[in-house]
Amino acid sequence: MKVPVAVIPAAGRGTRMRPATRSVPKALLPVVDRPVIQWIVEEGMRAGVAEFVVVVSPGVDDLLYSHFEGMEGLEELKGFADVTLTWVVQEQARGLGHAVLQAQEAVDRRPFFCLLGDNLVVPGRDHLAAMAEASDGRSVVCLRPLTDEDLERYGVAEVGEALAERVVEVTGAVEKPGRERAPSRLGFVGRYLFTPEIFPLLAGLSPGYGGEIQLTDAIARLGETGRCLGWVADEDLLDVGNPSGYLEASTALGLWHPAVGARYREFLRGLAEGS
Repeated sequence: MKVPVAVIPAAGRGTRMRPATRSVPKALLPVVDRPVIQWIVEEGMRAGVAEFVVVVSPGVDDLLYSHFEGMEGLEELKGFADVTLTWVVQEQARGLGHAVLQAQEAVDRRPFFCLLGDNLVVPGRDHLAAMAEASDGRSVVCLRPLTDEDLERYGVAEVGEALAERVVEVTGAVEKPGRERAPSRLGFVGRYLFTPEIFPLLAGLSPGYGGEIQLTDAIARLGETGRCLGWVADEDLLDVGNPSGYLEASTALGLWHPAVGARYREFLRGLAEGS
């Protein structure tokens, strides 16, 4: 499936990263030499996406706009000259599903990737192209085996038949079920490929877990109607939404970075040998 557009929900308040996010939006926290959101846009670009719809909270759109399109504009950023960014404001914080729903008009009946702002990948270990290839016209969600602790932190898929290597049918989903209620060990890890049929499902949802409109509940509806697949990734995404994950992401991407990776590796080796 060809996927022309990506939605990036970036309206989260970053409470797990306080006090760093008291005045700086989580999406603009730097990882090595660029902010979180730029890493995510570059990931989408590697999958052939040139149009991005960024959902932000009130007042944050100006800050993100300044990074990408202020100063000399997108041409200043290598490879961004042909990229289009559309900014959509989520006026009320009503959950991830509500944030995605705000992008409906900009997406305009096209299939789209949904790239959560808490998660990064090391370039070369991307999942998006494989997810697009796995689609037979249905939505595809990225899945990973979860620990007992993570079953209380992530949405969890109910899975059916295995259709191919790493590809399974998703027949339902539960938001943060915990070990006792989890329908499987496979959870959602921040990368999705949705067909436009997700939007009427989101629009028809009542508040769910935490009193919010949950994306997981819409995925459950897709699964119940046979319209969702799961692609089981071979490694976890990097979680920059908490301090320990942020450090791990900075290290992984620092070691990958062509300009600083070799020197950083020597630095880490020296620390390890001196401990």
